Amino acid sequence: MFKGSMVAMATPMHEDGAVDYDTLADYVEFHIENDTDVLVPAGTTGESATLDHAEHCELIRFVVKQARGRVPVIAGTGSNSTQETIELTQCAKDAGADACLLVTPYYNKPTQEGLVLHYEAVAKAVAIPLILYNVPGRTACDMLAPTAVRLSKLDNIIGIKEATGDISRCQEILAGCREGFLLISGDDATAMEFMLAGGKGVITVTGNVAPRLFHTLCMACLEGERTKALQANARLERLNRDLFVESNPIPVKWCLTEMGLFPAGIRLPMTPLSSAYHETLREALQLAGSL
Repeated sequence: MFKGSMVAMATPMHEDGAVDYDTLADYVEFHIENDTDVLVPAGTTGESATLDHAEHCELIRFVVKQARGRVPVIAGTGSNSTQETIELTQCAKDAGADACLLVTPYYNKPTQEGLVLHYEAVAKAVAIPLILYNVPGRTACDMLAPTAVRLSKLDNIIGIKEATGDISRCQEILAGCREGFLLISGDDATAMEFMLAGGKGVITVTGNVAPRLFHTLCMACLEGERTKALQANARLERLNRDLFVESNPIPVKWCLTEMGLFPAGIRLPMTPLSSAYHETLREALQLAGSL
């Protein structure tokens, strides 16, 4: 159910910062029409950190309703508060999400034992499939491989999004986890190698702006078609790099505006993309066939 190109959806906003639900409805349709395999709203790329609790829940409800079961929806519900994580995860379950993505608690830097107890509490409180999310470059909290293996023993923890780009770590997790535990890349630049090494898909930023090509890459990897995967990856390499010239989601939101899909809104403390990078991103979009 959860494999292939899983798009970490950007959230369209008006210039005053309000969520643009009309554009969001069109954006869900854009992804379904362009072969995105799974929608992932309300994560880092969706500016979850600047959504209040009511907005966060409404965003999830809206995407689930618009998707109408045509593709699975994995809702971002992680927080650095265990209680808030439980509340957001319950909200996602009530909305009909198929699973939840739980980033490691950021800023407060829990120990590995604290991570285990945090995720155990959420898994016990809400009966919905849960996917761990490790992105230490943004959270200052690194879930080590033995911790992921330990948490994989819980029935409703079904996988991990690993965004370190460390293929050897992913192999260590894969070797220690139960059969069927999902390894999902969270690093577009190493996604091809990750999937060829046993990963089941990617929660991707690049897929926002090149959904069909990213789907092609994922399917080629999952089917073991290395040559086809290399060809797709070559067209995506610039985007995979240049979408991070400034903090995500600044570049990807600029690209979506440039493509005519989004208004220009972004919430502080995120700011519009520096003009110095505009031509760089245009060229990357053109190489991928997105402009």
